[in-house]
Amino acid sequence: MIKVAFFTNDLKNIDAHFGSCEQFMVYEVGVEGSRLADVVPTSEECTEGRVALLEESGVDMLYCIEIGPAAAAKVVNHKIFPMKYKSVVSIEEELEKLSAMLGSNPPPFIQKNS
Repeated sequence: MIKVAFFTNDLKNIDAHFGSCEQFMVYEVGVEGSRLADVVPTSEECTEGRVALLEESGVDMLYCIEIGPAAAAKVVNHKIFPMKYKSVVSIEEELEKLSAMLGSNPPPFIQKNS
């Protein structure tokens, strides 16, 4: 089981920038599927505050539309793996892909965290 944060504006898609999103959704994801664990507001937080919120939530990975190099480095230094997309992606689709990947051949950083 891993915890994944999705930076979202509409609560359905990965459609937000790490630094300007008003919230992120935290899901617990395993081979059997996923469940929503929390919706965390971020509107007043700087990069360090967002990283602290991710850590408090126990997040292993985050998904967003964009994350700057300095913010990505801070996230990685806290052992959280960032994934960024160039276009909007459905959270539900990514959850299905993650569950399938956990059941087959997860990458080493996930094997350490799961």
